[in-house]
Amino acid sequence: MTEAPAAIAFENVCKSYGDGVNALDRVSLAVAEREFLTIVGPSGSGKTTLLRLINRLAEASSGRVRCQGEDVQTADPIALRRRIGYVFQGVGLFPHMTVAENIAITPRLLGWDRARIQARVGEMLELVRLSPEYRDRFPRELSGGEAQRIGVARALAAGPGIVLMDEPFGALDPLTRESVGRDYRRLHDQLGLTTMMITHDMLEALLFADRIAVIRDGRLIEQGTPQALMTAAKHEYVRELMQTPRRQAERLRALTEQNGKQ
Repeated sequence: MTEAPAAIAFENVCKSYGDGVNALDRVSLAVAEREFLTIVGPSGSGKTTLLRLINRLAEASSGRVRCQGEDVQTADPIALRRRIGYVFQGVGLFPHMTVAENIAITPRLLGWDRARIQARVGEMLELVRLSPEYRDRFPRELSGGEAQRIGVARALAAGPGIVLMDEPFGALDPLTRESVGRDYRRLHDQLGLTTMMITHDMLEALLFADRIAVIRDGRLIEQGTPQALMTAAKHEYVRELMQTPRRQAERLRALTEQNGKQ
């Protein structure tokens, strides 16, 4: 029996810019259907470039990128982007549009009728745990967490199978970040999504991901489940990265013990 193609596949992908900078160097990576993959690494390592290649916001210099079995280089970029959800830091809601209008952007572009769009807006608000009264609000009337939930609703409104997330929760306060992140992971499982998420928060990657890919200097240096990388990472940089949450927990425990003795 022929194995089903990966939802997303990078095959020996390189990306160079005119100034001679190699943003990506021979990256090969496959993301399975319904997998939640987080990408971690230092700033400037090529993480965002990798995401942008999937929906052709950037073009690979060599190699091949496939989305649901299709070579993205031969795909119509507009049609490709309309079937992929995208959530990023800062949300990017259109300030002159209501919440309902923001959520409805892609369904409207796809030609859905008014009744179907209105019903879908209601479904999306319920899905991200916001009441119907948010329909007529403008982005300026939302908190950071509410705006990010609307960003997720907008990304999911047309029913994409794939969602790309670039530091989606980075601007939120810790409590809101944890809540929105946990709710998105619930939606990922509930809807059977394939998610690629960039994050600088190592604890977030460990708690939410099925698998973690570590990129440094444009190269994929290691990948594996959170458990595997925590216990048996091969690369020294990855081992150091995985120790970060442990060191934070140890400092917190020491502080708690010190306060308890006072």
